[in-house]
Amino acid sequence: MDKTILGDLDTLPEEEDKLRMSSFVHHLQARDSLRMYNALVERCFDDCVQSFWRKSLGKKEERCVLHCAHKFLKVSMQVGTKLAELNQTPHLPIQDDSQ
Repeated sequence: MDKTILGDLDTLPEEEDKLRMSSFVHHLQARDSLRMYNALVERCFDDCVQSFWRKSLGKKEERCVLHCAHKFLKVSMQVGTKLAELNQTPHLPIQDDSQ
């Protein structure tokens, strides 16, 4: 489990709260992983599989699926890295210019 998402659980008042929060975050991470996997499968299948004449993929389809999966994971990692960088930068206060 990614401890950076949990933050500092020591500030929670009781051990039970810590366990509930940890369980909740674990559930969210599992759900997000399944969503990413399903999106990957659907995207690569739609882009690469052309026919159902064989029970296995053809060479061209197999190369396409491998390239698609590699590209999807690479972009997902880049987005995750960028979001982590943005999360590390201090947030500037919002100024109210309506006065």
